Amino acid sequence: MTVADTTDPRLDSGRSWMMVGVAFASTFTVFGVAYSFGAFFEEMSAEFGTGRSLTALLFSLTTFLYFVLGMYTGRWSDRTGPKPVIVTGAVALGSGLLLTSLAPNIWFGLATYSAGVGIAVACCYVPVVSVVGGWFERHRTAALGVAVAGIGTGTLVMAPVASILIDEMGWRSAYRIFGIVGAAVLLLCALVAERPPIHAEVPAPARLRELVTIPSFRLLYVSALLMSVALFVPFVFLADYAEDQGLSSSLAAALIGFIGGTSIVGRLVLGATAGRVGLIRVYQGCFLGMGVAFLVWLAAGDNVALLVTFTVVLGVSYGGFIALSPAVAADAFGTTGLGGVLGALYTSAGVGGLVGPPLAGAIIDETGRYGPAITMATFLTFAAFAVLLGLRTDRSGA
Repeated sequence: MTVADTTDPRLDSGRSWMMVGVAFASTFTVFGVAYSFGAFFEEMSAEFGTGRSLTALLFSLTTFLYFVLGMYTGRWSDRTGPKPVIVTGAVALGSGLLLTSLAPNIWFGLATYSAGVGIAVACCYVPVVSVVGGWFERHRTAALGVAVAGIGTGTLVMAPVASILIDEMGWRSAYRIFGIVGAAVLLLCALVAERPPIHAEVPAPARLRELVTIPSFRLLYVSALLMSVALFVPFVFLADYAEDQGLSSSLAAALIGFIGGTSIVGRLVLGATAGRVGLIRVYQGCFLGMGVAFLVWLAAGDNVALLVTFTVVLGVSYGGFIALSPAVAADAFGTTGLGGVLGALYTSAGVGGLVGPPLAGAIIDETGRYGPAITMATFLTFAAFAVLLGLRTDRSGA
């Protein structure tokens, strides 16, 4: 095992910040594609003649795959370095979207989109963020904050871009453009990416059956599962909802972008605030904020100001939730084997993402209204907050 030497001049260097740029560009690309799905939703559903539940399954399967596969791609990058992993992500993204653009039916699209985008995100999220952590010692927190800001920025930019491309040339051509350009960006990232100069042997992954015996893990897992069932609903249905309320397609897509843009604030500001106010308290506040946001959506109707308020409150709270999750896990379990603990915890988001949008779509199809689905999401967010109130951490997991 190589012992970290914090005096190594390569750490916190200009090359280190190049790795931050790689992570930002990678997460910008893959999450920009994944979270712009709402802009494609109505067109794909109409062309394939499918209900909202079945169409939403494209997004849900994708979410499930990248959270579950992230447990393995991170360890693959630790063993071989990030280059082959990012190249795999580029090939998956390009081929998956190009094949999706040729889909003759929803089932073909279900296979090509979920596999292509799911593998791409799995290869370009956990692996590249882990690489950034290894390139820094003094400025690690700031570097990771900038790296994951690519997620929110990609959502902010690419959802409106998707709407413009769809209006101009249709959803199939839009996906071809996303596939070609996205793969090219990721290949450039792979050329620059390097493994950290100092790395250690990868510890054995944490076993889920052992973790579930720890009370803190159960609370974190159940709260994240409940929250994730609700959280991904607006990424799929908000644009469709807004257009149903009479808003333009460009404004509808911009609302999704607002969630991504304001999530950057949550990642950076709430991360800094946690050090002064208290990590667990701020983390619980993020859950409460997401519940309040869904209440605003429930009351919004076609009121643009309330819809924007919903996206801002949700975005800031969701950004804090994502940014603080690793720190909360480290506070509860320590840093040894943290990757395995996070990989196990993140499966909760995968299961929640798999269940939430199709369930919401089924409710909308059955009732013909969005209100019951939004009510379900609101209830789940407050239930998640209630579960999380029981969390106490003391490095023992008790």
